[in-house]
Amino acid sequence: MIKKITLIAITVFSVVCFNAQKSESQKHVKPSTESVQKPKLVVGLVIDQMRWDYLYRYQSKYTDGGFKRLLNTGYSFNNVMIPYIPTVTALGHTSVYTGSVPSIHGIAGNDWTDKTTGKNVYCTTDTSVQAVGTSNAKIGQHSPKNLWSTTITDQLGIATNFRSKVVGVSLKDRASILPAGHNPTGAFWFDDSSGDFITSSYYMNDLPVWVKDFNAKNLPKSLVANGWNTLLPIEQYTESTSDNNKWEGLLGSAKTPTFPYSNLAADYEVKKDNIRSTPFGNTLTLKFAEAAIDGYQMGRNADTDFLAINIASTDYAGHKFGPNSIEVEDVYLRLDRDLAAFFKMLDAKVGKGKYLVFLTADHGAAHAEGYMEANKMATGFFGEEFEKTLNTMLKEKFGEDKMIWGIDNYQVYLNQNLIKEKNLDADEIKGEVIKILKADPTVLYVVDLDEVAEASIPEPIKTRIINGYNWQRSGDIQVISHDGMLPPYSKTGTTHSVWNSYDAHIPLIFMGTGIKNGQSNKPHFMTDIAPTLAQILKIENPSGCIGNPIPEVTEK
Repeated sequence: MIKKITLIAITVFSVVCFNAQKSESQKHVKPSTESVQKPKLVVGLVIDQMRWDYLYRYQSKYTDGGFKRLLNTGYSFNNVMIPYIPTVTALGHTSVYTGSVPSIHGIAGNDWTDKTTGKNVYCTTDTSVQAVGTSNAKIGQHSPKNLWSTTITDQLGIATNFRSKVVGVSLKDRASILPAGHNPTGAFWFDDSSGDFITSSYYMNDLPVWVKDFNAKNLPKSLVANGWNTLLPIEQYTESTSDNNKWEGLLGSAKTPTFPYSNLAADYEVKKDNIRSTPFGNTLTLKFAEAAIDGYQMGRNADTDFLAINIASTDYAGHKFGPNSIEVEDVYLRLDRDLAAFFKMLDAKVGKGKYLVFLTADHGAAHAEGYMEANKMATGFFGEEFEKTLNTMLKEKFGEDKMIWGIDNYQVYLNQNLIKEKNLDADEIKGEVIKILKADPTVLYVVDLDEVAEASIPEPIKTRIINGYNWQRSGDIQVISHDGMLPPYSKTGTTHSVWNSYDAHIPLIFMGTGIKNGQSNKPHFMTDIAPTLAQILKIENPSGCIGNPIPEVTEK
């Protein structure tokens, strides 16, 4: 009898609380009786490796039409974080467009190790499709087959019976393919062997005429024809270090990392990927995006269209020169001018106020190791010869070679085939690996990924490990380095992939149809972007979405 009375009391209390919450929520959100104002075109601008602070670091040199237009007319969010590790390109683009995390959407890294064969898997490689627009099969054999969740672009297609035009554009294959989703109008990326934009037979059997016409212009050659010098007098680049530092990498045939890069045109002819590390790669991408708008008449249809653009040269320049270089500053100043021209084009072709832009990043970047050392900051190189050391020490203890498949994404992959074949104790081997790694002074935490929920690791690191752990594709052991540590391949320039603010703190601005001007310091996550777009477009969330709509944008 007491149990029944208790149950009734709990039920009544729950209903009262629910109704109170419902009543309270109804005070704030009123159902609209007006027709929904939807943008004619959504433009996703994911600026590769853009740290949040770049919005303000170079602000005094930005024009009114580019980044300042976004800040002055859009709604900016100052406290947006990436909720998983590793913070790398493929994961960033996928998580923006799915509203999900690697544990769910399946993209566990740019690359990962196949846990049954030990072979490397690239996130978008698909040998069942053919290259279209190039004779280089490897560059063209890509698709979204490894992506498990739907994207916001997929959901737009479903909602409009696939009348909406959806196009992905990037210099990078993965940054074009993953945002465009499973059934877009097209996805296009840059071919280093020809200097053309290409696609794969997953999307179409021949390039559209407008792409062929664009490629025929050979725009990359004209963009690099005059080399690369600073946009402004070099003495005005006061936000950056001097123009020649040992921690900066070299571009093409240059002997020093200094302006002007007079041999760029010749370097491009020898190796076309040299354009990627210059501001002209961004110009090329936005020009191709404009050609896509014209070619598919995007933003001029009855249904909302979606153009997913990745600006990738910011990433290549950052990797090569580091965040504090004049080169990176110049890339952003020139991108600002390119964005101003792009927005002006959208005003003319789609209509001011009739399109929606969101700008964000797939990840940030660490300061160069040499820069940190020169300025007395904690830094160093992490993981040097970890794989070799582990295999050597494990052989001494267990008598077997190659007990580690490899180390990807700061995760150790055990050779499970060998462990089973030799009837070894996997938990004992894990324990030995953890003990060895904990002895390394560059390591902050090491955790068995099967036991991460019980690990004595503080938030938000623990949750980010869990969100990034895909049990079918991730490794067996996660390693977290001390702050400021870079992997040994980043002797010059920089990289990214860790949980720290310099890699995980990204910009987010919405501008255009129905967006008021303002800013917020409230905490949000990368995964909130897709559900926010879903609310604006009045469509279903992507299938694996765990994010929440951002009320500053969705509530009028």
